[in-house]
Amino acid sequence: MDNMDDPSQGADICRVCRSEGMPERPLFHPCICTGSIKYIHQECLVQWMRYSRKEYCELCSYRFSFTPIYAPDMPRRLPIKDVAAGITSSVLTGIKYWLHFTLVGLAWLCVVPFTACRIYRSLFNGSFDAVMSLPLDMWSSKNISGDIFHGCFVVTCTLFAFIGLIWLREQILHGGGPDWLERDEPNNQQQLNVLLPPIPEENPVEEIEGELRQENGNQVDEGHWNPIDWGDRAAEDLTWERLLGLDGSLVFLEHVFWVVSMNALFILVFAFCPYQMGNLAITAMALQDKVAASHFEGLVTTLCGYCLIGMCLLIMHTFATIIGFRRSKRIIGLSYIVVKVSLLSVVEIGVLPLVCGWWLDICSLSMFDTSFKDRLASFRLAPGTSMFIHWLVGMVYVYYFASFVLLLREVVRPGVLWFLRNLNDPDFSPIQELIQQGMVQHGRRLIASAMIFGTAVFLVVWLPIRILKFIWPTFLPYNVTLHSDSVNELSMELLLLQVVLPALLEQTHTRNWLKMGIRFWCLVVSHFLGIKSYLLGDGEELPPVVAPIHPPAADLGAAHEGLLRRGGPVGFRPYTRPTNFAIRLIALLVLVALSVVVISLSIITIPVWLGRLAMSFWPALLPSTPEPSQLPNIHELYTAACGTYICWLSVRAVCFIAGWLPEGRTVVINRLKFWLKISSKAMVAFIVLLGIIPFLFGLLLELVMVVPFRVPLHQTPVLWAWQDWALGVLYMKIACAITLMGPDWSLRRAIERTYRDGFMRLDLKLMMQDLAVPVIAVLSLFLAVPYVIAYSVIPLIVKNHGTRLLIARRIYPTLMLTMAIVKGMMMQVRQFKRLYEHIKNDKYLVGRRLVNYNHTNAVSGQN
Repeated sequence: MDNMDDPSQGADICRVCRSEGMPERPLFHPCICTGSIKYIHQECLVQWMRYSRKEYCELCSYRFSFTPIYAPDMPRRLPIKDVAAGITSSVLTGIKYWLHFTLVGLAWLCVVPFTACRIYRSLFNGSFDAVMSLPLDMWSSKNISGDIFHGCFVVTCTLFAFIGLIWLREQILHGGGPDWLERDEPNNQQQLNVLLPPIPEENPVEEIEGELRQENGNQVDEGHWNPIDWGDRAAEDLTWERLLGLDGSLVFLEHVFWVVSMNALFILVFAFCPYQMGNLAITAMALQDKVAASHFEGLVTTLCGYCLIGMCLLIMHTFATIIGFRRSKRIIGLSYIVVKVSLLSVVEIGVLPLVCGWWLDICSLSMFDTSFKDRLASFRLAPGTSMFIHWLVGMVYVYYFASFVLLLREVVRPGVLWFLRNLNDPDFSPIQELIQQGMVQHGRRLIASAMIFGTAVFLVVWLPIRILKFIWPTFLPYNVTLHSDSVNELSMELLLLQVVLPALLEQTHTRNWLKMGIRFWCLVVSHFLGIKSYLLGDGEELPPVVAPIHPPAADLGAAHEGLLRRGGPVGFRPYTRPTNFAIRLIALLVLVALSVVVISLSIITIPVWLGRLAMSFWPALLPSTPEPSQLPNIHELYTAACGTYICWLSVRAVCFIAGWLPEGRTVVINRLKFWLKISSKAMVAFIVLLGIIPFLFGLLLELVMVVPFRVPLHQTPVLWAWQDWALGVLYMKIACAITLMGPDWSLRRAIERTYRDGFMRLDLKLMMQDLAVPVIAVLSLFLAVPYVIAYSVIPLIVKNHGTRLLIARRIYPTLMLTMAIVKGMMMQVRQFKRLYEHIKNDKYLVGRRLVNYNHTNAVSGQN
């Protein structure tokens, strides 16, 4: 196979260099390609592989292979001395890398946050002695783990502050500052670079060095120190591996020092100084008690300090303008912009969602049978957790409110929602608004946003709850408490969060249904009030923007604009103003409020009622109330999810039937047959993949991990099928994720194919053959073999009942541990073989020879 080509074939040439083969440079045919591209020199192939970083042919995808060439004096088996030396060298190399990466981990994950926490604590301790004793506190071993944990938060804050400064600088550079900052300033770029040094896009050192070499004829004295060469070395590309120390060098220690120094500087400038100024202001106004009552004294004091700094900068900017200090005016103005943007960002991202979250909680207190006193008690017990939960709820509410507004803009006429910001506008930039607009404009906008959000919560939550309590007093409150600490509750929650809710959230039909409902409502209301031109526009409401598949160069701008405005056109569209327009608008607002209340009342009532009714038919798995006549008293998370799923399936079925009916009886029957076939295959796959396999998996894990360690020997373990299945679903998802992230093998390919095909293109036979049957067989063997050994073989050998019981309880984890040890030993044997080959190649390998592809054997094998 490795022989060089016949010299009589002089017409054969290399596919790379186009030259013929020679005795010292023979031609090879290493892949399936034939014809004029069949042959290649080994040197040409190696060079191409080094350039392309591919180990296979780019035409036939056949992987190239090389055979090693060893020295003639290589022994048949390596001497023990060589093997021991190779193992010692490998062990020492591993220890070296382990020590280095341990040092890297300690430096970045321990030293940096630890020093940041100690510096932060010393500065905010409030005494000069604490600052002076900082070097001694650094070596203190008291509460190291806690300081490292809190230091990670401090480092994260300083990192975000640094990134925010750089990003804000770039925004000012590209978008410009406000008018009062840019007015009569000829050297804005230079002064901005003084405040925040620019990040060079190119290397100026190389340009300067090139110019000097051209002027001096390339005659540089390399024997003396050259500042340009020194600058070139300092400006070399810095990769993440070199920055973090993952390249094996110790240069990262210098980076650690600079990060610690930058942390100290940022803590001093952006935390300590504002805190001290805010403390002075609060003390001067005698507000210490009110600030302490907030349970966030440090944060409130720091924000007050930033407000005071902003006012001081504004006053200093005014004096600098009057006196005529242009450079000082520019620097002070940029500092004021930084403070203003920071404060407004905190208000919009932190305070506004927090207020929305608290308002949502207050308006929904009667839904969960609680009071405001209970919420205050929870806040006093855990203020940080309470504020975070309310902020998170407020952020979710703001996000979905903005998503609904975007959906609404796709239906109504452009210009109707003029009072709301259009996030689809390509000219809209939140950071530029924070930079350009004044504080009065931002204050008005924040107040308007708070009023809109608050009114929406009032109409969506508070008013429907009051109406529901009046119409159906026994329906509320919702039950949101766990009934026991049983694992069954946890199993149901995991199943709900991992299976049911993702199935609902991943559906794309919900958005289309919502859009159709909004369009229908707008059509009905606009015709009823006579404001169709105002609400939907004249003529065709929303012509879709469709870009050509291959747009010409002249239409690229239009296509890009269409993509940007996919959520609906922006701007303003004229309309016909009817008579009594103000009265019609008031009626429109009243209808909007009534519709929102009715829809919200239906959403908080129908799914929960359907879920309670559906789960009442399955009382064996759910805790019931003392009164048998009432519905089961279960967690409303389950009932709401079950009812929502029932509603979704019902609407989906109605949409299918409504779409089929106009096409005739034959088409409906054929489609019913098609969907019956798809449903049958899906049901079989569902039973196998989400029924049998999770049950076997959960049962095996319980016998291996739960029963041997939680059930005493004198007690009989009770296995709950529901619990094993529910936890098995979660375990199976984790196992599938690990398998998909692992190496390429048959199980991974089968899972990927099943995911890719879905239910519509599911090959049931192939799925059962490649995925279901092998997995079920392996799990069944893992369950059956230990059971047979414990209850059929062991009683024939061991007569003591206690010993047999001990073996029966411990056989599952013992066999699994034995299999893991054997698998580990096999892996170590493979690793030793690789090490053996590596030692042999290092000492005796002299080269590699390309292996030819045997076309004759391949053709005969196919025949």
